Amino acid sequence: MKASLQTIATLPLLPSLWIVCRLISKDLERIQDSISYDEDTATASTVGTQLLLFIALGILGHVGTNKLIPSIKYYMLKRGITGKDLGKKGTSKENNDIPEALGIVPGAIFLICLMFCLVGFATNHPSKLLDLNSALLSICFMLFLGFTDDVLEWPWRYKLFLPSVASLPLLCCYEGSRSVVVPIPLRFLLMIDGELTTFGKLLCYFVVVDTNADGSIINLGVFYLVYMGLLAVFCTNAINIYAGINGLEVGQSYIIGCAVLFHNLVEIQCDSLSRENHVFSAMIMFSFLGVTLALLRHNWFPASVFVGDTYCYFSGMTFAVVGILGHFSKTLLLFFIPQLLNFLYSIPQLFKLVPCPKHRLPKYNATTGRMEPSTTTTTTPEGTKERIICCILGLYFRYNVAQLIFD
Repeated sequence: MKASLQTIATLPLLPSLWIVCRLISKDLERIQDSISYDEDTATASTVGTQLLLFIALGILGHVGTNKLIPSIKYYMLKRGITGKDLGKKGTSKENNDIPEALGIVPGAIFLICLMFCLVGFATNHPSKLLDLNSALLSICFMLFLGFTDDVLEWPWRYKLFLPSVASLPLLCCYEGSRSVVVPIPLRFLLMIDGELTTFGKLLCYFVVVDTNADGSIINLGVFYLVYMGLLAVFCTNAINIYAGINGLEVGQSYIIGCAVLFHNLVEIQCDSLSRENHVFSAMIMFSFLGVTLALLRHNWFPASVFVGDTYCYFSGMTFAVVGILGHFSKTLLLFFIPQLLNFLYSIPQLFKLVPCPKHRLPKYNATTGRMEPSTTTTTTPEGTKERIICCILGLYFRYNVAQLIFD
């Protein structure tokens, strides 16, 4: 990846960094005020300085990943864990062996960064120590699964089942609400004039409808845990399926990660009631974005490494972790709009209703030196611009349109 392209790649991070600078400046003002009034400066330091330390770890993770990938690449080539780049057909590089499963490098560096975060974060937020340990366990499990899949090529039935097992530590330590707010236009289905409707009474056999809130809140109970388990399966496989082009797996993860981080920082700046949860999520995202941006340098077209299922599962579980333990799983789905559309569009192919070509990839045009989209009728356009626009739409819906639907 050229230096100019990497500079452009950092642009989605700028809004988040601007918010961090504002939070740090507020911390400095508090410290100055505490010195002026002879107060304890330790109590004046708050979230801004914590975020600064998380950024430092993210930078170290970026540098470590960038330095380590060339070395690990050599060992992958030596052991024969390689593949051919179908996107380079018609070029002089079409027969070159490309090392696979290099997602193990950012995954391992990320876990190391998270362990250092555990020390500092648990000191200020001891109640979140269990969450952090469960996050480490789930991500580590999926990283291991992804690497073994790249080496052993697991059948799809295992790929769908094992993420559910990996999400069990998250569900076991989940202590948040299991209730959901019913959209205003749908509340008449549950209660009318303070009385439960027939549908509302039927629903009470499975869930709890809050009659004191006029049917605006439903406690899903165990069904909410099932939903979060399915969310982990969706996130891991959504990144994995929406792939096949140099930089696509890493690129979409980077864009979604930037959107998640921006959402966390906005909630922190607004002193949200779940501020501690968003600090926890931001801590994970800074390290994740650091290692992801380093991997993107080597996976950008023309890719010198393949990330493999190792990175896809690792990144998908990371998003599931922050969505579940950060208590914004529904907002997270707004950032997965392209993946949701791709899933809905692929349902006829998944159930064998229409033919599904094995390789739906763009082709390299030697005349223009560019990749051109495939003419297969079952292919959807895929690009970075669309993913950025969808994440922006998700943020707009979360902070503007949602006010018209929910209280």
